[in-house]
Amino acid sequence: MAKVGYFLSSEEFDGPELVRQAKLAEDHGFDGLWISDHFHPWLAEQGNSPFVWSVIGAVSQATSLPISTAVTCPTIRIHPAIIAQAAATSAVLTGGRFTLGVGSGEALNEHVLGDHWPSADIRLEMLEEAVEVIRDLWTGEVVEHHGTHYDVEHARLYSLPETPPPLFVSGFGPKSAQLAGRIGDGFSCTKPDPDLIKEFRDAGGAGKPMQVGTKVCFGPDEDSARRTAHRIWRNEALPGELAQVLPTPEHFQQAASLVEPDAMITPVGPDVGTHVQALRKFLDAGYDELYVQQIGPDQEPFFDFYAEKILPELR
Repeated sequence: MAKVGYFLSSEEFDGPELVRQAKLAEDHGFDGLWISDHFHPWLAEQGNSPFVWSVIGAVSQATSLPISTAVTCPTIRIHPAIIAQAAATSAVLTGGRFTLGVGSGEALNEHVLGDHWPSADIRLEMLEEAVEVIRDLWTGEVVEHHGTHYDVEHARLYSLPETPPPLFVSGFGPKSAQLAGRIGDGFSCTKPDPDLIKEFRDAGGAGKPMQVGTKVCFGPDEDSARRTAHRIWRNEALPGELAQVLPTPEHFQQAASLVEPDAMITPVGPDVGTHVQALRKFLDAGYDELYVQQIGPDQEPFFDFYAEKILPELR
């Protein structure tokens, strides 16, 4: 049976609210938590960007649910050695209930220290080396690494979990899905795309777990919910590689001004069938774990609705 978890949005809510939502998720029968890792929100209307590692620490003490980052970029803004330490501590705090999800990142978050934003192929090369650094440090041995992109000099992690956390790799195209299959313990994605899953499995991911996340906007009035989804998350409808290459929230604001409400494919409103049909596409594609984010402030009604109507249908 597929697991259904809650997707905590670090772009839309501050730290205390994310901790509160994590508690609501556990109280309403969700199986786990995804949490995004951003320096900026995409749009001003989203309005937040708390430091994910602080929030994970707080959530780890407030719930007993497993937590996955979705996803962390360990290549530019934060050196992979620091991510290795943060993830190891998170695994200790959660008693082994932590999964490190990593990806090749977005300019929106990674340009902030003035570093050059590389091409997609270079970003994947950096990600592969970063994963090597992280896993080396998780051994607890002294690490000396002098690679193409990273140097680590006589570094050792002393606070480690009994076993290293699983490391999932995200993929949104064939090359990244293949990399995930080759080096990841699992796969993270936001698309119900069977072709991506095939790329992952054929590259070495067969039998490995797969996580996917998506957004909904439950509300008693469908039109109102659609307006809320469009106002806060209209960037979701931007095509191609814009999400990876646009560098600032202002650029996303400009691009997203072209998105009309009808272009949104987010399930909205109070109809059970609308939500179940949209979410089943992910489970039918083969994902083992599905994480759902409620857009907007109406969190309690969402959790009540999903606990009573949606989770039983999906399970």
